[in-house]
Amino acid sequence: MYKKLSGFASVACFAAGFLAFGAAPSVAAPDPNFHIYIAYGQSNMGGTADAQSADKVENSRFKIFATQKCSGKGRNTLGDIYPAVPSLFNCGNTISVADWFGRTMADSMPDVTIGIIPVAVGGASIKLFDQDQYKSYLSTAESWLQNYAKEYASDGNVTKTIIDIAKKAQEKGVIKGFIFHQGETDGGYSDWPKIVKKTRDDILKALDMSSDTVPFVAGELLREGCCYSDRVSKLPNSMDNTYYASSEGLGGNGVDRYHFNHDAYVEFGKRYAAQMLKAVNRKPVEPVPQKPFGKVQGDSVVAGDPAKIPGKIEAENYDITGVGSGNSSYSDNDSENRGGEYRKDGVDIYEGGDNYAIGYTQEGEWLEYTVDVVSGGAYGVSVNYASGSESSGLSLLLDDKEIVPPMTLSKTGEDWSVYKTENLGNFDLEAGKHVLKILITGNYVNIDWLEFFHEYVSVRPKFMASQVSATYDVFDMLGAHVGRIEARTVQDVPQKVRALVKPNGTYLAKSRNGSATIRVIK
Repeated sequence: MYKKLSGFASVACFAAGFLAFGAAPSVAAPDPNFHIYIAYGQSNMGGTADAQSADKVENSRFKIFATQKCSGKGRNTLGDIYPAVPSLFNCGNTISVADWFGRTMADSMPDVTIGIIPVAVGGASIKLFDQDQYKSYLSTAESWLQNYAKEYASDGNVTKTIIDIAKKAQEKGVIKGFIFHQGETDGGYSDWPKIVKKTRDDILKALDMSSDTVPFVAGELLREGCCYSDRVSKLPNSMDNTYYASSEGLGGNGVDRYHFNHDAYVEFGKRYAAQMLKAVNRKPVEPVPQKPFGKVQGDSVVAGDPAKIPGKIEAENYDITGVGSGNSSYSDNDSENRGGEYRKDGVDIYEGGDNYAIGYTQEGEWLEYTVDVVSGGAYGVSVNYASGSESSGLSLLLDDKEIVPPMTLSKTGEDWSVYKTENLGNFDLEAGKHVLKILITGNYVNIDWLEFFHEYVSVRPKFMASQVSATYDVFDMLGAHVGRIEARTVQDVPQKVRALVKPNGTYLAKSRNGSATIRVIK
């Protein structure tokens, strides 16, 4: 801009214009709705239980600031912001109290984004977090613990790592509190409460903050373990603006005397959040379950009855999303509604296929549908889809149990306007209400609908129990005769047909000495 102006105006004129028009580059102010929490301690803060599927569902308003480089998770730059998915404290697959603390806070405050600064060193004394003691403590520590600390800081000064990343975080949002779990190593250390307070106060001083406005929540140790005492519950007596999360009723992992099990970490994280919400005067929102889709009414969506199986399920008629953890009906990698058709949320819907279709899909995204399986038994399913890629794919889950494994779908054309129907396989379903999930396993498949149907249909029910061998003529869906089989029962027919035919597809087996007609998918 200066070069452009200097050709026809003096520096003085440029300066006047600069002031008048405010052309100076500016740095965005921290977002007051980005609430950041410092999470530190030893192994129970880092977490030791394997993450389950629900723990891995990304919440778009739950983030971490990378404190370690984890290239396998795409976290390559220290201090940068990434999705908060397991593991938060290392590069593995474990969850800690911080996982469900952050998720619960995000669900309880839908107008904010939650960020975590995670630093935890298993087996470490509180002395490691005291900048006046960490050097002498590490000098006599076991080599494995020294190496553990060096994963956060080359010299083992893990508190400096917290401070350095917290300063970067202050450029993006607001430090709102601490969550802390530590103490198993320090059972006989009488100065423990004093040093816990010092570690917090040192961090706050470096960040130019006061404990008056930054709550501190500590969690009790495992009650059935080796090291439980009332020290944590008494911390509020010696630390201002401090609260504790109870470990009452939380189970251990059954392996050692120190660590909680998976479900305990989930519940513990929620208890931490409940204490923090009290401290910031925010109440948790009441959870609202997802509801079956009914119809679009103006800009709103009205609930209806579960989709029937057997029957066709339109992809765009996914459930109405609820409120709170586990009540989302979809996960979309971005909030933009590309296509902008039919429903006004983050899912990308456009006119295509028979009417509307789900598009712009990316690996890891999913949609859920409440369904009612009218009668249990063997079912098949087909999908109507379009893809201009050779690597598009999906899988199907029922109540989070896989019924169709990840499948690569063949290319339907050079763009995504040509639709075809393809059989996905067969499986047994139990009667009753369930939640069906479409999980995208390969980018950019457009989905029009799914159709579920009984794998076979017999017009002579009594024949089901017959042990008399019967002869069947087998036809493809174009009516071409492809062979003949012998079967003792209807249940034997699918296996016989699949052994007879080579191409995958749908076939009809018609009894030559009865009236049974059986549909089989290979």
